Amino acid sequence: MIRRIYSKLFGKAASQDIITQLRERGVTIGSNVDIIDSYIDGCHGRLISIGDNVTITGARILAHDASTKKFLGYTKIGFVKIGSNVFIGNGAIVLPGTTVGNNVIIGAGAIIASDVPDNSVMIGNPARKLCSCDEYIERNRQRLNSADAYVSEILFCERTEEQWAALKNDLSVKKYGFDV
Repeated sequence: MIRRIYSKLFGKAASQDIITQLRERGVTIGSNVDIIDSYIDGCHGRLISIGDNVTITGARILAHDASTKKFLGYTKIGFVKIGSNVFIGNGAIVLPGTTVGNNVIIGAGAIIASDVPDNSVMIGNPARKLCSCDEYIERNRQRLNSADAYVSEILFCERTEEQWAALKNDLSVKKYGFDV
């Protein structure tokens, strides 16, 4: 689905081109990975690994920290390992020397400066655990199935102006919304 959206907006090969470039810089990237409008530290790419089924959108993944360069003459570096089944939201920053476990959601704007355990939802700056990933998905599954939820089956980039107007009207009275 994400590839379908991305290809509609930016062209079919855009996401794959980014992944190919990162692999050429030494980043280890698993299968079914989407990297959208994000910065992955290609200068130290060999220190970064990304598992399978990962979406990184509008985020920064850093394997180096130059804060010490002017003072010590050296830049701090560290491995960054991102597990499988991970979502990293817009504006999030993953700092060097961190491991993000499997089945993890990192919320928009979160700063990850220490290891994230498996099955976690992390939010904030500095990031803190909100709940388990299982709890978060179940809570949203219940919302999705509630009478208060607006559910759209139309991909946002394929909506007509009339469909957008209907969606806005429906969301003004429904408590929750979910898009395809």
